[in-house]
Parts: sequence; structure tokens; C-alpha cells
Amino acid sequence: MKVAEALAQARAVIPAAEARLLLRHVLDCSATAIAAHPERVMDESQSSRYAVLVARRAAGEPIAYLVGSREFYGRDFHVTPAVLIPRPETELLVEVALAKVPPSASNELGFADRGKADYHRPVVSRGVTGGNPRGSTPSMLDLGAGSGCVAITLALELGGKVTAVDVSPDALTVARENAARLNAKVTFIESDWYSAVDGKFDLIVGNPPYVAEGDVHLGEGDLRFEPALALACGADGLSAIRRIVAEAPRHLLPGGWLFLEHGYDQAEAVRALLEQAGFGPIEQHRDLAGIVRISGGVLTPGST
Repeated sequence: MKVAEALAQARAVIPAAEARLLLRHVLDCSATAIAAHPERVMDESQSSRYAVLVARRAAGEPIAYLVGSREFYGRDFHVTPAVLIPRPETELLVEVALAKVPPSASNELGFADRGKADYHRPVVSRGVTGGNPRGSTPSMLDLGAGSGCVAITLALELGGKVTAVDVSPDALTVARENAARLNAKVTFIESDWYSAVDGKFDLIVGNPPYVAEGDVHLGEGDLRFEPALALACGADGLSAIRRIVAEAPRHLLPGGWLFLEHGYDQAEAVRALLEQAGFGPIEQHRDLAGIVRISGGVLTPGST
């Protein structure tokens, strides 16, 4: 089958952009190469593999799982159905962290050790401000590592000591693979939030499950295929966040920061939890759609 014929058949059941992306994945070539050579003949194996991917996408399976990767903060991360698909909204969590923690000495002179990223996003975007210098070797904890995208990005952008935990051994396998491929120094621990974590940190970040169990959105779109354990938690979606916030003071150094991603309608509830746990002043950051997605604050004296 020729490339043009394969694309025409695929476009009948999925969007044209997705049809091209899947074909690029199968043929391991650029979009330019596909456009320039529509007469290229695909062998039987390529045609069969492409047909299977198109059928799976037509059935709703996420593109990221089909091609096995998703870009996050300028780097490609391997993903499988064992982990959440990295989302642009979560990059805001990284930007906030970059504003609060100084880079280690090894990262102050340039970007040579920052993996495959070909750019560095300015931290001043979306109103993020900060600066709480604590020394030359920041210590950071990422709760709910998933693919490792947040922890690995922090390690490559800031250096320092980064620890990441996840309760899923399958997710940790994916995260460790990404760290090795991107040459990031991260310590991964299988843990139910803080249960296996020792020591205290300058910064704790997390993208915990925050969808209410039984929410109708869990049966729609990509969420149907993503790990339920990483999506939903409790009747109101706040069970994991309650535990993370309540226990955070015991794992933060004085003046340490905690920032969490949460749902579009949970900003006030999370603010209240943070205030009750002794954080303040509370900071809340909006994503590009103007929705408060990240909330957190600094640990006030006497809250440990």
C-alpha cells in the first residue's frame, strides 16, 4: 500500500493530524518526508502495524500510549498505560518549583546537563514569582512520580537531590527508564506517599489523584485508558491531598515549600487545608486557561 492510500483510509476514521502522526511513528520519518513522497510503498508489516494503530485510535486509545511517548517541558518521556500521560498543565508545577528553589552549583553555569531539552522556559510566566534561596544543594521530593516527568525535569533543571515516590512498581519502572535515558539523577522509592520516605526537604511537589470517585469524566476520553489509581481518590477527590498536606510539615525543612496540582474547582478547599496545616502565605497559580491549578505555600515557623 502506498503512503497516500494509507493516509486516505486512516482519515476516514480519525483526524488527519493523528493519521499523519501515527504514520510517522510507523515509518520513523518526518512529516516532510511523508508529504514529499506520497507514492512511497509501505511493506506488509508496516501496513499491518499502521492499520492496527489507526483502529486502536479510532476506538479512543490515547495517541501517547500508541506511540509510547509524550513531550513534557521540552523533553520526550516514555509512557505506558501504567502512568498518567504528562499534560501541559503540570508544567506549571515545574515553573513554580523553579521559582522557589535555586539551582545547585553544578547547574548554575549553563544548560549542558539538562537532558534533551532544547530550550529553557522563563519562570516569570503566568505570574510566578519567588526566590527562597536555601543553599547550593536543594533537596526535593516529588509525590506520585508516574512517568517521572516532574522529578526528572527538576533534576535536570536544578540539579540538587531529587527523590520521587510512587505506590505503583510498574510506574516506577517507567520512571526509572526515563531517568536513565535522560541522564537524570533521581532516587525512586516505592511508597504510599510518605510512608517509606526519610529525611526532610526544601521543596515537596505533587500531582496526586484529585478526581472524585465515580465522576462521569472518568469514563470519557483518554481518562478511560489511564490508571484509575492515579486519577481518582475519595468521594470528593481530596483524600490524597488531605493526607499529603497534613503530613508535609514533618517532611519539610524550616521555610520549605509545598506545591500541589489539583482540580479546577478545588482551589478554595486546598487553600483551607494548607492554612490548617500551618502554611502561609498561600500561593495559587493559574494555568494558561486562567484556572487555578497549583496551590501551596511556605512552612511557617513552629508548624513542624
